[in-house]
Amino acid sequence: MNALSSQSQQSLKNKRVLVGITGGIAAYKSAELVRLFSKAGAEVRVVMTPAATEFITPLTLQALSGNPVSQSLLDENAEMGMGHIELARWADLLIVAPATADFIARMNAGMANDLLTTLCLATTANIVLAPAMNEKMWLNPVTQKNLASLQEALPELQVFGPASGEQACGDVGFGRMLEPNQLFEMSLSLMQPSQSLLNQNIVITAGPTREAIDPVRYLSNHSSGKMGFALAEAAAQSGASVTLIAGPVNLPTPAGVQRINVTSADDMLREALAQLDSCDVFIGTAAVADYRPAQAANQKLKKDGQGTDLNLTLQENPDIIATVAQHPQRPERVIAFAAETQNVADYAHKKLTKKNVDAVVANDVSRQDIGFGADQNEILWVTASQTVTFGPASKLDVARFILNQLTTMDTTNDA
Repeated sequence: MNALSSQSQQSLKNKRVLVGITGGIAAYKSAELVRLFSKAGAEVRVVMTPAATEFITPLTLQALSGNPVSQSLLDENAEMGMGHIELARWADLLIVAPATADFIARMNAGMANDLLTTLCLATTANIVLAPAMNEKMWLNPVTQKNLASLQEALPELQVFGPASGEQACGDVGFGRMLEPNQLFEMSLSLMQPSQSLLNQNIVITAGPTREAIDPVRYLSNHSSGKMGFALAEAAAQSGASVTLIAGPVNLPTPAGVQRINVTSADDMLREALAQLDSCDVFIGTAAVADYRPAQAANQKLKKDGQGTDLNLTLQENPDIIATVAQHPQRPERVIAFAAETQNVADYAHKKLTKKNVDAVVANDVSRQDIGFGADQNEILWVTASQTVTFGPASKLDVARFILNQLTTMDTTNDA
């Protein structure tokens, strides 16, 4: 099998990165982010809001970036050199880390009352926000509405994070800024075509299965297939050869992806096994029906009009992910998904061991904002050595996060 390459090894030579820093305690992490971009060969400039300078000194960031730090919209010296409009044109990427609730609100309002908000309005570069705030501020409906409004107005806007964990104030929950190395890795995919999965053959299952009761009825679930299709799209963009085994969903095939349509769990298993001789990575996102009718009727079952109960005998469907993980032609990596409604972390860890997989991606499908059919997701990435939370974020961003985690895993089997 081909060893998985790390996207972080790619060079950012000739790339221009503008790092915006706002007034949050996570500003101290931005110094490491600036260092990572600079070390990768990018030309880095830093813009700070007045509040940001209360948390970290401009001198520190000037030393790390090798360039003067911009702070004021009305700086006459800056305007004689690289003025604010020229700075907006200069950047290939503008990443605001941390992005506070205040900054998100002002950006959503279209304000330009400081240098950083002005640059966000004036630039045509990719913009990334890395939110960081108290978990109650993050969950406040006003903050969520501001962010949703921004993403609707600017479809190209990327939101990386936040993560969940202990915060400086002592609260525990979502609101922590992602770690600098995570932000750096995710930014790479925006700045240059990623080849981190070049020469890798990836097989992905997606969508639901349908188990026939009779010619017109079936057992199934609410899976939309969006997460699996997003993974296929992101993997193809990263240079992989992707085979997508799709249950019955109404989604377009991502560019560069080979699609195989199936209906039942037996169909999906058969096609999955047929791919194993050339498969490096198998990702099982499909919501495979656990049971199927023991016997499907040849003709449509009719009601008798007497209120008689219909009794169906069900039998277990094959366990596709476990079968692949235990197969003599087991791929280098096998990644399982776990759609849960409670005790998400506990069930993910149990599935990791029981199925003999390398990682489990788990999410809470009882939540309407990230459940079946939603455009966003929030996941736990679980391996034998770590548990990482990511989201809420678009499913394509979640897919990129999963693939970044995949490319940096040790080549030995974590499970």
